[in-house]
Amino acid sequence: MSEPGDRAALEAVEGMLLGAPATLTRAQVADRAGVDLAVAQELWRLMGFADVDDADVAFTEADVQALRDTERLVALGVLGPERRAALVRTWGRSYARLAEWQTRLLTEVAADGADPAVPDRAGRSGRTDAGLGALAGLAEEVVPLVESLQGYVWRRHLASATARTLAAEPAASPVSDQTVCFVDIVGYTHRSRALSERGLAAWLERFEETCADTALDHGARVIKNIGDEVLLVADTAACAAEVALTLTARGADPDDDFPEVRAGLAHGPVLSRLGDVFGEAVNVAARLTALARPGTVLVDSGARAALDGSPDEAAAPDGAGGEALDEAGAEPAAYSLRRLRRASVKDYPRVGAWVLRRA
Repeated sequence: MSEPGDRAALEAVEGMLLGAPATLTRAQVADRAGVDLAVAQELWRLMGFADVDDADVAFTEADVQALRDTERLVALGVLGPERRAALVRTWGRSYARLAEWQTRLLTEVAADGADPAVPDRAGRSGRTDAGLGALAGLAEEVVPLVESLQGYVWRRHLASATARTLAAEPAASPVSDQTVCFVDIVGYTHRSRALSERGLAAWLERFEETCADTALDHGARVIKNIGDEVLLVADTAACAAEVALTLTARGADPDDDFPEVRAGLAHGPVLSRLGDVFGEAVNVAARLTALARPGTVLVDSGARAALDGSPDEAAAPDGAGGEALDEAGAEPAAYSLRRLRRASVKDYPRVGAWVLRRA
């Protein structure tokens, strides 16, 4: 059980983050916002917040305003019945993960500034009453800056997404032809066992950062990181091919600390929904990645056709090559494509697999 001093420090941090100490119950919040209590409870659950008892004083005026804003979005048609659950749940999951990481970061920084020689009440060094105070002070200074930057990053991404959407047809469907690419670390389990937790985190951070930078350089977009692999999409197969070939080349370089990787590409209709992507192309790309040998890139018939201009259903002979313009449309980037004759893609027996290399 936490000590009174600990609880006071935690309440101070919580009050600073929420703008004021908690003074309201959930029924009072719903009443002030003019929202049905059942609707408010549904929204809180969708956001991933734990249930509280009716008598618990756990809310502030910020919660009242949030419910009012939600109702306004409903009135504007942004949060319709068919969208509200999915959108609010996505917000909750995304911000929960972000908050978890940011809290760990702040705690580590505050702990580094505390005196490790001073034990806490339980006799443990490294977590002191002064450390809790340092965390509160650090959060008070850092959180407004982070909040401002998050708003800036969101607006910049919103502007980019709007430009991409307006560049398409006015009533563009959420389904469009894209190239999906998975990049997977080879030997992740073996390597991760040899690293400390901090070393593993730093190693994965460098991997994700390199993948994100390379994708950006070639006009692709990272959708998400899934453990030891990255999922990205590109509007053209050439863009995705350049990303995959660049990363596998770096992984094969003994003088480069980037890990050895393999990749799979598939081109076809992709459903974009709430920042994620779905569809057969995503499934095929994932299976090709699992099939690929270390340091190689496998592509499906759709990606091969987009790269060399041959019909999607045609089987290119061994060693057949093709050319594709790079994302700038300047010089042609030549690729060689060799069909794997005995490749078996799980659940997709008619999907062929080609090894992609630079010609």
